[in-house]
Amino acid sequence: MYHKDLNVDIAHHDERDPNPWLAMYLDNSIPINDKTKRSLMRDNNSKSVQYLLPIIKITSKFAMFFIHIFKFFFPNLINSSKILHKILAWGLRNFVSPDANLLIFRHFHVGSEIMEFISKNIEQVELQTNPLKPKNFEDINDDLFLKHDLNLYNFVIKLNGQLREKNITIKGKPVLDLSMITIDQFDHIEFPKKWTNILDLRSAIELFTPFYQLFLTSNDFIRASNSLQLDETIGIYTSQILNAPAHLGLLNNKHPMVPETTYSAAYRLVLHGLAAETLHRILVNMKLKTNLDGIITPS
Repeated sequence: MYHKDLNVDIAHHDERDPNPWLAMYLDNSIPINDKTKRSLMRDNNSKSVQYLLPIIKITSKFAMFFIHIFKFFFPNLINSSKILHKILAWGLRNFVSPDANLLIFRHFHVGSEIMEFISKNIEQVELQTNPLKPKNFEDINDDLFLKHDLNLYNFVIKLNGQLREKNITIKGKPVLDLSMITIDQFDHIEFPKKWTNILDLRSAIELFTPFYQLFLTSNDFIRASNSLQLDETIGIYTSQILNAPAHLGLLNNKHPMVPETTYSAAYRLVLHGLAAETLHRILVNMKLKTNLDGIITPS
């Protein structure tokens, strides 16, 4: 099995050979769910990252280059989000490690709850969100990844449409609603642990990205890549609601008006997931201070 458990017992710490992922796990400077953090550190500590990721990363970039040329001449010859999501579901079930699968599935839940928090806590704004909370691999087949990107852009457009129509700016409600923020692990499925389930998170994303590029339209693929930089936008919305701009220091995907190349999408997607997890944990910590009733008055 490629994933070796991360020994968190400090008694086994070797000062002449310290484990960097143990250091990152023990460090609490960045707020993040403990189970998520342990999964991410085990993922970083895996042999898949050490031996497979460098090869997969180079292969993926070559594949994307040739698909880019193919799509230029035949933009509509291969377009099927249904086939894409069947491939993604099959790949996740059969080749991706339990830790990486947990991180991927959690991301949809975390993102949905953050958008619902924003939608319910801005004065004079009423928005309906479309939560995506997959509980099994079959849920992926319903264009899950594509809908995730569409939801984000539609959310930004609808929110700012209301702000412009009412000539208002984002301001948090006097009493914040945190009832949608889940403290537990979302009751996920037991992810497969076959001998083939070895791929780490970044390797899986690097492998899936060319398929994403091939089976989606150019607009869908570019929009998906550019959506990662909306981390800054969502972070600003939340900081305005909480009146806490310091949280923006945790963001890495920034400047959505100056998009990055699609060739960096895989790495930025991991940063996107980390940004969502840290923001969600900030909201969880706020909820824990309210005796779990989900209501809080901002400072």
